[in-house]
Amino acid sequence: MDVSFEQPALARLITAEDREIPVSATLRYTTDDPLAVFVDFPAEAALDGEELSWTFARSLLDQGLRAPAGHGDVQIWPYGRTRTVLEFHSPYGLALVQFQASALRRFLLRTYEVVAAGQEDMAVVVERGLSALFDGV
Repeated sequence: MDVSFEQPALARLITAEDREIPVSATLRYTTDDPLAVFVDFPAEAALDGEELSWTFARSLLDQGLRAPAGHGDVQIWPYGRTRTVLEFHSPYGLALVQFQASALRRFLLRTYEVVAAGQEDMAVVVERGLSALFDGV
């Protein structure tokens, strides 16, 4: 049985002028993709006016809450004692978003209650990946 849950979170989008704009976000997790976490932003937070969803490794979030982590499209690091920054890179630019670290930790702990670290069903993940790879052939 698949289990999914969402957690609303308030974030702050950091502009090029160092302004902080409040933005609502939704943190999501599903056992259908147990290695990943999702961060959804409403249309008003995106440059193109479309809802936006970022997917990245749950382990990256775990690491980024303690120390700088990530080298690709998503990078995460602690900012002071109470905040965490998520940096998202796309072909259209980059976005810096601050979250309360406690909200991200609470979300991460909930994911581990559903699927403990190291207990992810890799057969499902591999099957989905192979299916996506070969469905277009």
